[in-house]
Amino acid sequence: MRNSIEFELFGNYALFTDPLTKMGGEKYSYHVPTYQALKGIVESIYWKPTLLMVVDAIRVIKPIRMESKGIRPIDYGGGNTLANYTYLKDVHYQVKAHFIFNPHRPEMSFDRNEHKHHNILKRSLKAGGRRDIFLGARECQGYVEPCVFGEGKGFYDDYGDLHLGTMVHGINYPDETGRDEMEVRLWNPTMRDGVIEFIRPDQCTQVRKIMGMTAKHFDFTNVESVDQTSLHIEMEMNQ
Repeated sequence: MRNSIEFELFGNYALFTDPLTKMGGEKYSYHVPTYQALKGIVESIYWKPTLLMVVDAIRVIKPIRMESKGIRPIDYGGGNTLANYTYLKDVHYQVKAHFIFNPHRPEMSFDRNEHKHHNILKRSLKAGGRRDIFLGARECQGYVEPCVFGEGKGFYDDYGDLHLGTMVHGINYPDETGRDEMEVRLWNPTMRDGVIEFIRPDQCTQVRKIMGMTAKHFDFTNVESVDQTSLHIEMEMNQ
């Protein structure tokens, strides 16, 4: 696919929190990453307001295993409280994603150099991302490296269909929808032989408004163009 990347994503623990389990301070991970979590990881590899990152698919390589831990998180009122978090353990995925230009940011048209964005994205992936990778929670460090999606053996390759029930797909933000609202999207994914094919955010039919919100403004006055970024990277590499 055009402007795409394919990468392995792995770590010792992950916590893609099911919001239904947070009522009493407990946290229980979904069995697989959400679209929004993977989108955030792609944006940690490379992000600019010019771009919209689209996650196409995920392949689960290792078996889904859980581990519960007693945690003492910081309480809002000060001090610590007691909680029990259930993490995914020893996770390994393959992810396929691509970018498009954000149609709701016409003021960023000066930065729409497709070829250079894609080159920086691939270079950033090889370097392990431009920001730290977290697997759903800050205490769950993740790592990325390029791969070919579908290569190698996966635990669920011949497993058949696994219905995962209703899950959070992601969050709609004003700069991605053109609406001054923050919304949550739900969907009902099916994992087929270890692979989940994501529907696009605009294809989700279960959408609920959370609150009103306006988008942060970006233009040439507070964003460096990709041409300048590419030039700086080339100068650093030649030093």
